[in-house]
Amino acid sequence: MSSPTPWQRLILPSFLALPVLALLLGLGSWQVQRLAWKSAILSELAAAQARPPAEATENPLPFAHLTATGRFRPRVEALLGLEVRGPVLGASLIAVLDRDGQPPLLVERGWVPLAGGNIARPEGEVTITGYARFSDQRSPFAASDDPAGRRFYSFDVRAIALSLGVTDAPPYALAVVVPSAPLGPSGLGSAPPPQRGPLPDAAHGFPAPNNPHLGYAVTWFGLALAWTTIFLLWAFRRIRET
Repeated sequence: MSSPTPWQRLILPSFLALPVLALLLGLGSWQVQRLAWKSAILSELAAAQARPPAEATENPLPFAHLTATGRFRPRVEALLGLEVRGPVLGASLIAVLDRDGQPPLLVERGWVPLAGGNIARPEGEVTITGYARFSDQRSPFAASDDPAGRRFYSFDVRAIALSLGVTDAPPYALAVVVPSAPLGPSGLGSAPPPQRGPLPDAAHGFPAPNNPHLGYAVTWFGLALAWTTIFLLWAFRRIRET
């Protein structure tokens, strides 16, 4: 019985190497798709922020640029999430805006320290501008909400509204944006905002999600190229040795 040829000896290793190559190429292609998806979202956010604000309606598009006029319901507030700014632990302040002839609107006013502070609570009529923020998908790792204590870790508009005694609020909140205010640093190692301006510390622009998918795609395709090169070099060496 004749021994297998050098090329026949490569059949089994090739079958073992091809699934790895297919996996790496598949992951790279998936990141290219994610890149297109994230780029479209960023373009929509930029376009929404560039448009003039429209009156807050019952069911706007996500991240629509909106404005609303009304009065904040006194001391009817909830806290959302956790965020460290400098050495200070805080959360987002959710309030209720009562509007004439329209249903009340949940308003995400901005960051406040959990320990309290000089938080501005206007008593008269106010006009606010921002974007429409709808409920987030709850993470399985999120902490449990405390509706009775008005303390939430997942952004669920319906649940927050009910905890505040609001049954007819639209299915979104108006997240306040103050584009004219200087953007202060946030996160570990930065100075706490309570010493730099009034509270709550509202957002200074529309959300800008990170878009690292191009780098991920290059990484996966680079690994596929490296895997192919290594296999070809190994195969060439084995053929020569045989």
